[in-house]
Amino acid sequence: MDAFKQRGLEPEVKTGLTGDALLEAVRDVDAIVVRSATKITREVIDAAQRLRVVGRAGIGVDNIDLEAATEKGVVVMNTPLGNATTTAELAIALLLSLARHIPRADRMVREGVWKKKLLVGTEITGKTLGVIGLGRIGRIVAERGRGLGMKVVAFDPYLDKGDSPLSYVELLDLDELLTRIDFLTVHVPLMPATKNLLSWSEMAKIKPGARLIQASRGGVVDEEAVVDALSNGRLAGAAFDVFVQEPVPADHPLLARDDVVLSPHLGASSTEAQLRVAVDIADGISEFLIDGVAKNAVNAPTIAPEALHELAPFTLLAEKLGSFVAQRLAGPIRKVELTVSGDVTHLGVEHLRLALLVGILKHSLETGVNFVNAPQLAKERGILVLESVQESSTYRQGEIQVSATEKGGSATSAVTGAVFGREPRIIRIDDSRLDLPPRGHLLITRHKDVPGVLGRIGTLLGAHDVNIRRLELGPSAAGPATGYLTLEAAPPDEVLAEIRALDGMEEVNYLLL
Repeated sequence: MDAFKQRGLEPEVKTGLTGDALLEAVRDVDAIVVRSATKITREVIDAAQRLRVVGRAGIGVDNIDLEAATEKGVVVMNTPLGNATTTAELAIALLLSLARHIPRADRMVREGVWKKKLLVGTEITGKTLGVIGLGRIGRIVAERGRGLGMKVVAFDPYLDKGDSPLSYVELLDLDELLTRIDFLTVHVPLMPATKNLLSWSEMAKIKPGARLIQASRGGVVDEEAVVDALSNGRLAGAAFDVFVQEPVPADHPLLARDDVVLSPHLGASSTEAQLRVAVDIADGISEFLIDGVAKNAVNAPTIAPEALHELAPFTLLAEKLGSFVAQRLAGPIRKVELTVSGDVTHLGVEHLRLALLVGILKHSLETGVNFVNAPQLAKERGILVLESVQESSTYRQGEIQVSATEKGGSATSAVTGAVFGREPRIIRIDDSRLDLPPRGHLLITRHKDVPGVLGRIGTLLGAHDVNIRRLELGPSAAGPATGYLTLEAAPPDEVLAEIRALDGMEEVNYLLL
């Protein structure tokens, strides 16, 4: 509150608002500040006639409709630095608790049991700490582990093996890392590529007697596989701060085990972190409202508000195209080529390049990618960006073409988009001409061009209550046909497996745009 008042702004505190009360409260505000409870939906953004910026006091922006904000030219900013240290320190706290059985010892003493032989732990000095994900939090954990006398190795799918950004961290592939570590901590975001990143096959490769710390996102670690690894002695212990279902069900098998440490998603819960993110977001919003500078914006570059409004649908389109190619390619991106044409080029290609990078990087980073840090993050990951401008365009407003090439191979993905009115559309994927809204759940199939294939796909999806909202076909020219199915919801893994097993099916990709 003081940070706002010192800059001549007039803040109002209104908490616990929902429904019509929230819509009425935001009608004439220039900025909204939230933590995690308040949902800033499309309806809220539409109701806020003067809204220029939404600030999230924290990292995650799941409670804010980014698409709606971008379309309206509303900047959304977060505080990516505020929680990193606290979350990393919690991972270290869980590691130490596992090593010395601290929670179990506390329970025994309170119950009057004094049996030290049941609580013989292990030193961490000289042990090998494996860090999966060398983002901001992962790097702090690596630094703390080194300070505790541990040898630190890491795996990051978007960094080349051996090319570590930290001189004291050895970068390995995942299989090699699993065989060498004594403690393993995970710090990657949850997305299709990282869902169950550590599952049954990984547990079978892990060094016997290792201990696992899961403080990233629920679903990155297969909880059932961990229970099995603990039961057969493969893992000596595990610590969980995040879970697939929160709160944890009373009958969850992890709750019944003495070799497991549990905490209720405490990653960002420290006095310092909560104060830090509050002050950070107040400073950031004040600077934006007064000077027009949007630090830590997650959805828009820093430009004049009137230009931002005109550029907004192209910014959204560029981000969606980046998200598309990042998910379409199996491995990390080595090179991305951006071509912008038409009237939109007069507003500046730089903003679209940043939006493209955000779309690409958000699928490989744990938290905090935005227009400010995207170029540096891309550089760290060895992504080469080439851009060109063409004044003439098939569509006067403009087009955006993106071609991406995979690291370590020749696989490429090409996609082109345009804006009609203020509606972004994908108009070409590889050689297929389309009219596809770049949002929601997209299933791409490549199959033999014979009768019945699409019918069988629809039957499988329908059997699992997944509705097809839109269907487009790419030309076959006597070769394989390509289907683009926009779905109402994410298809379960078992459905994707059944579709891949269909006769004549060559390729199946699920993308979340």
